[in-house]
Amino acid sequence: MAECGRGAAGEALPTSPGPALGAKGALKAGAGEGGGGGGGRLGHGRARYDSGGVSNGDCSLGVSGDEARASPARGPRGAALARTPSPVAGPVSRDSKPGGLPRRSSIIKDGSKQKRERKKTVSFSSMPTEKKISSASDCINSMVEGSELKKVRSNSRIYHRYFLLDADMQSLRWEPSKKDSEKAKIDIKSIKEVRTGKNTDIFRSNGISEQISEDCAFSVIYGENYESLDLVANSADVANIWVTGLRYLISYGKHTLDMLESSQDNMRTSWVSQMFSEIDVDDLGHITLCNAVQCIRNLNPGLKTSKIELKFKELHKSKDKAGTEVTKEEFIEVFHELCTRPEIYFLLVQFSSNKEFLDTKDLMMFLEAEQGVAHINEEVSLEIIHTYEPSKEGQEKGCLSIDGFTNYLMSPDCYIFDPEHKKVCQDMKQPLSHYFINSSHNTYLIEDQFRGPSDITGYIRALKMGCRSVELDVWDGPDNEPVIYTGHTMTSQIVFRSVIDIINKYAFFASEYPLILCLENHCSIKQQKVMVQHMKKILGDKLYTTSPNMEESYLPSPDVLRGKILIKAKKLSSNCSGVEGDVTDEDEGAEMSQRMGKEIVEQPSQLPVKRFQLCKELSELVSICKSVQFKEFQVSFQAQKYWEVCSFNEVLASKYANENPGDFVNYNKRFLARVFPSPMRIDSSNMNPQDFWKCGCQIVAMNFQTPGLMMDLNIGWFRQNGNCGYVLRPAIMREEVSFFSANTKDSVPGVSPQLLHIKIISGQNFPKPKGSGAKGDVVDPYVYVEIHGIPADCAEQRTKTVNQNGDAPIFDESFEFQINLPELAMVRFVVLDDDYIGDEFIGQYTIPFECLQTGYRHVPLQSLTGEVLAHASLFVHVAITNRRGGGKPHKRGLSVRKGKKSREYASLRTLWIKTVDEVFKNAQPPIRDATDLRENMQNAVVSFKELCGLSSVANLMQCMLAVSPRFLGPDNTPLVVLNLSEPYPTMELQAIVPEVLKKIVTTYDMGQADLLKYAKNETLENLKQIHYAAVSCGLSKPGTENSEAQKPRRSLEVIPEKASDENGD
Repeated sequence: MAECGRGAAGEALPTSPGPALGAKGALKAGAGEGGGGGGGRLGHGRARYDSGGVSNGDCSLGVSGDEARASPARGPRGAALARTPSPVAGPVSRDSKPGGLPRRSSIIKDGSKQKRERKKTVSFSSMPTEKKISSASDCINSMVEGSELKKVRSNSRIYHRYFLLDADMQSLRWEPSKKDSEKAKIDIKSIKEVRTGKNTDIFRSNGISEQISEDCAFSVIYGENYESLDLVANSADVANIWVTGLRYLISYGKHTLDMLESSQDNMRTSWVSQMFSEIDVDDLGHITLCNAVQCIRNLNPGLKTSKIELKFKELHKSKDKAGTEVTKEEFIEVFHELCTRPEIYFLLVQFSSNKEFLDTKDLMMFLEAEQGVAHINEEVSLEIIHTYEPSKEGQEKGCLSIDGFTNYLMSPDCYIFDPEHKKVCQDMKQPLSHYFINSSHNTYLIEDQFRGPSDITGYIRALKMGCRSVELDVWDGPDNEPVIYTGHTMTSQIVFRSVIDIINKYAFFASEYPLILCLENHCSIKQQKVMVQHMKKILGDKLYTTSPNMEESYLPSPDVLRGKILIKAKKLSSNCSGVEGDVTDEDEGAEMSQRMGKEIVEQPSQLPVKRFQLCKELSELVSICKSVQFKEFQVSFQAQKYWEVCSFNEVLASKYANENPGDFVNYNKRFLARVFPSPMRIDSSNMNPQDFWKCGCQIVAMNFQTPGLMMDLNIGWFRQNGNCGYVLRPAIMREEVSFFSANTKDSVPGVSPQLLHIKIISGQNFPKPKGSGAKGDVVDPYVYVEIHGIPADCAEQRTKTVNQNGDAPIFDESFEFQINLPELAMVRFVVLDDDYIGDEFIGQYTIPFECLQTGYRHVPLQSLTGEVLAHASLFVHVAITNRRGGGKPHKRGLSVRKGKKSREYASLRTLWIKTVDEVFKNAQPPIRDATDLRENMQNAVVSFKELCGLSSVANLMQCMLAVSPRFLGPDNTPLVVLNLSEPYPTMELQAIVPEVLKKIVTTYDMGQADLLKYAKNETLENLKQIHYAAVSCGLSKPGTENSEAQKPRRSLEVIPEKASDENGD
C-alpha cells in the first residue's frame, strides 16, 4: 500500500521496515505506524499538514480578480452599490484549483511534530452565524432580502446576479440585467419544479461543470417548454434556502401567507410552550435563567451550558432588558435557535410536501427511498413516531416534527453501522484457514517491548475486545514456577499460572469461537511439565487435543471448535519415542536483542537456528496448530500438512507480499499464517494489518496497547461479524480455482467494482483535541474520508475547514470512491483541528465497507484510544452504485456513458492446457454479448435519470417520485399512467403532453424496456421499484395494481452482477 500515500516531502514510502527505511534501517520510538513507511500512508491520528488547499469545498467559482471586484456589493434590501459585472465569456481558469491534497507525515506515538510552515485552509460558508433557518418563514424572509447567485448559461458563460423574491411573493427577480425589469423575472406560478444539483442539460454540457459544487447548484424549471434557470449559490446553505422557499411557494401559491401565519402556531411551538408552563408552575409568565438553561440542556445534552446562557444574555442585551428572568417568547426563540439543525429541517421539508412535519406516508417514503429500508408499512412509521416524537400532539396525530425527526436520525437506528453485523452473520462452518483472526502480539505487555511492564490486564483487555489469538512468551521462573515476559529485555515478569487463570476466566467472554494460545516456550523440561499441569488443571476440557484427521485436507471450522482452546507451539515428530525430543526454537525476543543498535535489518533466515528440548507431555497438547518453519512456497505446497502453522516476521512477510503476492494468497487458502511485528518496533508501534490481510494472512498480531490508525483498522475490521474475532475472507481468497494478486492496482477479475458516494453534511459537538495547548475552546474542524484496502482502492479526500465552529459545523461536501474489492475495503472518517497547538486529532470512526448503511446516517466519533466521544458525531449521506462508465477514476459513474470501444470486457486466463483452453475459448463471445447488454441497459437508465433531473446515485423509485408531479394535470388527473399488468410496466399517455414529457416516456419505453427484459436480475429490482412508486404516486392504471407485488429491498444497495444473470438465464 505504499502507493496510497506520500511522505511530507512527496517521496514514495516503502511498504515494510527494511533497508529502504533510512540510514539506520531501524524503527525508532515514535517512528510511526504502518509497516515502517506506512505511517506516511492513509491515516490521520495526529498527523500534520504542511499546506492547505481544498479540491471541492469551495462552492464559488474561480473567477478572476477583476470580476470579483466587479461583483455588486449590496445593502440588506439588495440595492446595488457597485458597477455591473461583465459576464464570463469563456471557461473559468483552473489555476485557482489546487493540484492535490496535502499528505501527512507519520502518525507518531509521542505526538511530536516537525515544525513547518503551512498554508491554512479556510471556510467558504457564507451562512450567517447569528440566525439559523428553522422554518419556511425564515427561508421566505431570506429570499425577500435577496442574495447573490451565479447564473449559468450555455457555452460556459456565467453571470453574477442579485436574486430576490418580490415582497408579494409572486415573482422571482434578478438584477442587473440588460432585459427590461419586467422581463428579468419569473412568475412563481409558472415554475414547474426546483431541481437540486447539476441535473440539467446546461449544467451537464457546461465546460466548467467540474468546478461547480454539486451541493451549491440548483435549477428552476419553468414555463410550458420546461426551460431551466440554472443557478449556483455561494454555499450549500444558501442553495437549500432557495430550494426550500421556492418549493414552498410552488406548493401553496397564493395561500403561502396564510400557511406562514398558521405555521407560527404549529405543533412544535405548542410543545415548547407546554414545557415552559411546566416549569412556570406559579404562572408568573417567566422562569429563572438557571431553569431555562437546564431545560434546554436536558432536551439537547450536547449543548454546552455556557453557550445556552450566552444566547439568553445576548437576547436580553439586544432588548436592553435588565434581570435574568426568561419569558415564554424568549424561551421559544432561544430553543428554536439552538435546537434546530438547518440541514435536517431542509431534509424534512423535502419529504413532507413542504409541511413542517412528516406524516406516516411521508416517513414511509423517506425510509423506502432514502434509507433503503424494505417492507415498510404504516405500523412501522407509527412506531417510529411514537418512539421519537417528543410532543403528545404529534404522537396522537401520527406526525413527526423536526425535533422528533432529529431524535430519530441521531438514534442508533440511523447509525452508519448496519445492525445486522452486530451479531454473528457470516458462515462459521468454513475451514479455520478461511477466516481472518483477531490476534494480539506480546499480549502481556502494556507499554513498550524493551522496558515496559508486563501485566495480566493485557490479556483481559485483549480478550474483552474479541481477540482470538494471544501470545505467551514463557521462561523459567523462581520456585519452579514458569513466568511470562519478553526474553533478553528489561520487561517485568508475571507468573504463568495467573495468566492461565485469567485466560480461563475471560477466554469466551466476548466470543464462543476457538481461542489460540501462541506458546513461545523457552523453559527447561522440569518447568515445561509444570506448564502442562497448570493448563490441564485450569483449562481442563476446554483444551483441544484431538489429533488431526489424516484424510482431511483442511482445518476444522470455528463452529466445530466452539468453546475450545488451541495450543500453537512446537511439536515432536511422530517417530519420536522418548519422553522428550529436540526441536527448533522460536525466539522473537532474541531477534530484537541481537538487532538493537545494528544498522542493517537482517532477514530472519540469516539468524543462527537454535534448538531446545521439548517434553512429550507439552507436545501432546498441540494438535492442529503445530509450529513449523517456513522454507518456500513450492516446498509448502508439496510437503506442508494442513495442521502446520508458519510464523512470518513482518519484514519477511512484506517481502513475500511484494515479490510473490499470488503464491502468498494461494498458500493461505489452506494453511494458517501468523505475521508478527518487526523486532525493531521496540516502541510497540503497529504494522498495517491491511498489508497482510490483502495476502490472506489470517493471524496478524497487533500490539493492542498502542492506539492509533493501525489499531483503528484492526478494531473496525473485526466489528463486522458480531465482534466474534473471526471474519470470513473474500471468496476470491478461498476458492481453489481463482487467481488474485494482493498488489493489484486495477479491478479484480470476477468482482464487480462499486462506487461509494459519501456526502459529509455536518458535524455535532466536536470536543477540543485532548493534547492541544491553551487556546480556549475554539475548534476549526475539517474531515478526512479515507479508503483502506487493496492498493487499487486506497484513496482519501478532505473537506474544507470550518472556522471557529466545533458545535455545529456545516461541510456539505460530496466525494466519490471506486471500490474494486468491497469485501476487503474499509472506510475511515477522521475529524481534525486546523487551528491546533500540540495536537490536532478530534475523533475518528472506522467501518468495513460491507457494514455501511446507505441513506442519511450519523457517524458516532471515537477518541484515539477507542472510547465513544459523548454526543460527538458526523452527519453523512451514503450511496452505493455499480460502477459504470470510463474516463478518469474521479469521473467514473453512471453519468459517464461508455461506448463499445472503451468497454472493459472480461478476459479468460490461459492455462496452457489445450483441451481446457479450447473449451473456454468458446465462452468469450457470450461473455462479450452479456457485457454489451449490461452496459446498454445501464446507459438507457442513465438517460432516463437525467431526464428525471436526478444524478447517477438515484434509483428508479426516486426517479418515478421525482417525475410524478409532471405527470399530473392541473386538476391532479394523470397525464401519463403506468400499466402494471404487463411484465414490464409501460407508460401510456392519457392526454396531450409537452414535448419534454414525451421524451421522458419515449426514453423509458424505447430505451429501457427492450434492454431491461434481458438483464434479468437487475431488472427485477427495477420493476419492483417502478411498481411501488407508481402505486404510491397514484399513477398506476386502474385495475392493473398488484397488491401482492413484492416491495424492493434496500433501494440503494448494489445488485450483484453474475455472468449467468447477464444473459438472462
